[in-house]
Amino acid sequence: MQTKIENTSLNGVKIITPTRHHDMRGFFSEIYNKRSLKGLIGSIEFVQDNHSVSINKNIIRGLHFQAPPYAQDKLVRVGVGAILDVVVDIRNGSPTYGKWLSIELSSENGKQIFIPCGFLHGFKTLKKNTELLYKCSNYYEPKVEHTVNYNDSDLAIDWKLGKKNAIVSNKDLGGKGFKTLDSPFLYEG
Repeated sequence: MQTKIENTSLNGVKIITPTRHHDMRGFFSEIYNKRSLKGLIGSIEFVQDNHSVSINKNIIRGLHFQAPPYAQDKLVRVGVGAILDVVVDIRNGSPTYGKWLSIELSSENGKQIFIPCGFLHGFKTLKKNTELLYKCSNYYEPKVEHTVNYNDSDLAIDWKLGKKNAIVSNKDLGGKGFKTLDSPFLYEG
């Protein structure tokens, strides 16, 4: 697997851009290879693949995490369309606790983001009919799923909405405030 790996301002979060081999038919890209990524993200066993379709622009999903023992590492990419992917550090003791980063993932740029346990995750669609595909290292367990409000003023995430309205589910609108979050994650440096 030939890839470009970029570290980010949040320790452990990585941008992975697989090489695309183009010809007259289109391209081929190896998007996941456990052996090749082992040295970059560790010996993570992904056990669940998810596929999310958002039919409109400006749909926001998140910010979510699952608590231990069902915490999830994620490898996220876009199959069709584009998103603004957002990650927030919630590891107690981390020098970047409460800090966030965003990156555009699209079918055109082929970028993926690796998000280890200990981070909130959410995204905003940039195009209609966007399809997000992501691998998880643990199964979905609704009893330990948590949501932080995407628009929390303490996080001050720039969702790049301008004057446009976000389309957000009632569940996500009901997310807790960041200051009330009792994070179960510890920074391990």
